[in-house]
Amino acid sequence: MLFKDLNIIKPILNSIEESGYEKPTAIQEKSIPSILAGRDILGCAQTGTGKTAAFAIPILQRIIAEKKVDNERKLKALIVAPTRELAIQIGENVTTYSKYLDIKSTVIFGGVNQSSQVRKIKSGVDVLIATPGRLIDLSNQRHVDLKNVKYFVLDEADRMLDMGMIHEVKRIISKLPKERENLLFSATMPKEVMKLVNSILKNPVKVEVQPVSSTVDIISQGAYMVAKKNKKSLLVHLLKDESIKSVIVFSRTKHGANKIAKDLNNVGIEAAAIHGNKSQNQRQLALNNFKEGSLRVLVATDIAARGIDVDELSHVINYDLPDVPETYVHRIGRTGRAGREGIAITLCDSEELEMFRRIEKVIGKSIPVLAEEKFEIIEPVISQKTLNQIEKLTGDDKKNSKRRQYGNKNGNVRGKSQGNSNRSGKPNNGKSNSGKGNNGKPSTAKAGNTKANSGNRSRKPSSVSK
Repeated sequence: MLFKDLNIIKPILNSIEESGYEKPTAIQEKSIPSILAGRDILGCAQTGTGKTAAFAIPILQRIIAEKKVDNERKLKALIVAPTRELAIQIGENVTTYSKYLDIKSTVIFGGVNQSSQVRKIKSGVDVLIATPGRLIDLSNQRHVDLKNVKYFVLDEADRMLDMGMIHEVKRIISKLPKERENLLFSATMPKEVMKLVNSILKNPVKVEVQPVSSTVDIISQGAYMVAKKNKKSLLVHLLKDESIKSVIVFSRTKHGANKIAKDLNNVGIEAAAIHGNKSQNQRQLALNNFKEGSLRVLVATDIAARGIDVDELSHVINYDLPDVPETYVHRIGRTGRAGREGIAITLCDSEELEMFRRIEKVIGKSIPVLAEEKFEIIEPVISQKTLNQIEKLTGDDKKNSKRRQYGNKNGNVRGKSQGNSNRSGKPNNGKSNSGKGNNGKPSTAKAGNTKANSGNRSRKPSSVSK
């Protein structure tokens, strides 16, 4: 199916074609006709599925059709997003698709002076994209009039609830006309989101695309089991590989993101951190540099990363595992966009093993362990399923050494791995020099690549999970 088959008007089609698109994504194909027909939408879709265009295109078409009857410029569509970055991204899309339409839009968000935003609103807008806090502020100051809103979009509802915005969202909804079309999009559907869905959507069309299992199919995944104190060394080692063209390094905390970026810059690897404590100008500068290619490494927290939209992201590195397994899917889904292959690498320490197994359960497959013993592999026992996969990937000639390193299914660990203690807390007696070649240096392991040398006992896995 092509966009022209969706009954989209010529001016919007022209802007779509100029953007280089001909075929709609699954969520666009399923959502656009229903929105044009006036139905409420419940969209379960992750980042990178094209959901912004799925709601922006039909809303713009509906507004321009109504202008034939009432040409007065009124605020007809309200789009609420959890972060400034996402709001800006949506605003850019709306501007693109309304290029040949008599429609004005603007974006409002906190962290900057409101004066310029107020001026744009007072000049008249048809579409307003907003973060909850700034929208409530300007509404309370009577700068924003919501009485004519006919289309209400709540994007990334799960993230809003995670960020504690549920009360702001409810206040916004209370200010809207009762008769309106509601479109709610969320990557996940926890109970809290479903409560919100049931309170605002009327007989919605449910659009669900790209479930978790298919999201990860085109992404090569691998994990290093590494002592926490050695994560920095391993990250530096990986980023010295020039085949990593662009990478987002995920940190669980803002402080951690700052420290990772600082450590990388100290060793000559240019990196920038983005998170909620950074100023709007700092975040936007880092994002622009990253999108333009002048910055290769971006260190981000999960919330800050939700506003990042980069089509050709080659790698994602999980420096810390997330607190929720589904967040792992959101993270790695930032690579492998538009059918391209992507690579996701996870650095897992002993405290994160339980979460690592939960992630494997959610995605329905084992994540191959890219063991690089130089960086001190952790000793706690891993699942027999994963152990079998490691042996399969690395070859029968390494089977015995892997069993010594990780232990058997019952938790019996033999030998010593770079000074780590065993499960009893007592040091082992043996020593392992595996992972070093004849020159004593670790091999460079790349997810998805294979190199073997009979003179070098450290081998890369023959493949990683796709």
